[in-house]
Parts: sequence; structure tokens; C-alpha cells
Amino acid sequence: QVQLVESGGGLVQVAGSLRLSCAASGRTFAIVDMAWYRQAPGKEREFVAKTTRSGSITYYADSVKGRFTMSRDNAKNTLYLQMNSLKPEDTAVYHCAARSAEVRDNSRFNYWGQGTQVTVSS
Repeated sequence: QVQLVESGGGLVQVAGSLRLSCAASGRTFAIVDMAWYRQAPGKEREFVAKTTRSGSITYYADSVKGRFTMSRDNAKNTLYLQMNSLKPEDTAVYHCAARSAEVRDNSRFNYWGQGTQVTVSS
């Protein structure tokens, strides 16, 4: 099993910044891809960013491209999301996700964190 715990959320004003962290524990050696998703009230869960095992390749949703930066520190088993130029529409619960090697479908994540709330006030 893999456990994921997010932190770093909070209340921030428009154009502000936040840095989210996701600490992984357990069978971390089995983790391949990791990602951030978010879910706003009344909306479906939305993809934010994804990175590969080494962290050298990242993918971003168009809505956050150029504002958010994802990074991964495998030595610390931690995933980060630096969020700049925040907008009210970024308000959501942000979830960390991981795919372990036994899941062949690279679009599916089998481990999820509980999430951290990000609220952007105007």
C-alpha cells in the first residue's frame, strides 16, 4: 500500500502563491507516475498536472500552464505543486495521486490522498 498526505493549502488572495506538498509513504518504491487533481464544489474532478517517475517529464492542464509548476523529490518521497498567479477559479480541493507499477494503464491512478483545500479570494 501507498499512503499520500497533502499539505500546504489555505486561503490566498488573487494573484498570490501557494506551494502544495504531497508526502508518500509505504511502498513508495512501487510508485511510477504521480499527479495532482482538483475538485471544486459541484464540479467533477479535474486533472491539473502529472509527472513521470524521474520527474523529468511533466504535463499540465491548459488552465494552469505557465502558472503552476510541478516537481518531485524522490529522495524525500514528496511531490510539490508551486501555484502562482492564483485565480478564483483555482479554488478547489487539491488531491495528490500515484500510480504503482502493477497498474499498466498510465491514465489511471490507484492511490489518492485526502486532499488539501485551496481558496482564492478576490
